[in-house]
Amino acid sequence: MGIKCFVPETLEEALDLKGKMDLEIVAGGSDYMVQNYRGVGLNPEGKRDVMIISLLKELKRIEKLEDGSVAIGALSTSYEIAGSPLVHPLVREAASRMGAVALRNSATIGGNIGNASPKGDLPQPLILLDAAVVLSSSSGERKMMLDSFILGAKKTAIREDEIITSVIIPPASFTHTFYRKIGTRRANAISKLSLSAACTIENGIVADFRASSGAAGPRVIRDRVAESILIGLKKEELGSKRDEFLDAWNNAISPHAMPRWRRNTTRRMLSSFIDEIMGS
Repeated sequence: MGIKCFVPETLEEALDLKGKMDLEIVAGGSDYMVQNYRGVGLNPEGKRDVMIISLLKELKRIEKLEDGSVAIGALSTSYEIAGSPLVHPLVREAASRMGAVALRNSATIGGNIGNASPKGDLPQPLILLDAAVVLSSSSGERKMMLDSFILGAKKTAIREDEIITSVIIPPASFTHTFYRKIGTRRANAISKLSLSAACTIENGIVADFRASSGAAGPRVIRDRVAESILIGLKKEELGSKRDEFLDAWNNAISPHAMPRWRRNTTRRMLSSFIDEIMGS
């Protein structure tokens, strides 16, 4: 017996179906096809009935809100995000490195977040930027910090009756930013390690410092205690606290697969970013 497929035309219809049935949400389908692959020439075979939400026009938007935040609809593709001047450059850079052009034209931000892969490209810079995810159901809407929403590898705090409808990025401006993705190829590669970092220098003082590591554990790593070691320092004092900060960040990285390589590479990237700030 095959699975059933539902294709709602409005968000209201989709939320009604999700509240009544156990449905797997499919948007661009890139993750779904990989997870349910059975071999060449065979159709993918899921375990649950499917709801395809690609017709929901309400979720296809990138817009600036009154408070300066940017709302990205869950069906916005990586290609659209990479090309939008409204989106923060760190997120645009991550979106532009997300696989081949064909994948970027189908993969959505909602799917990339909902899949909750520690190697996912978009959650890493979004968590650095304090982004929130908007979850909708027939009973209403709620908003969560993305860092709290993603609980671990393939695990999120979404409820059975909810659909990811948008991502909200609060306004943020930095004097220095850093982004690296390490894979087997420059493009069309799954992350082996990724890192975003950002700093704001005001009157020679570190007013803000943030960093986030992807593919370094079961979820994106952001250690606000480690970040606080550098905040408030004079720019020329960063060198004196470098090792303390790097040691603190090192302790946050998962001790599992390839720990030495991930730790050493992350340490070098963060140290290079600190050098860039001090030399500016």
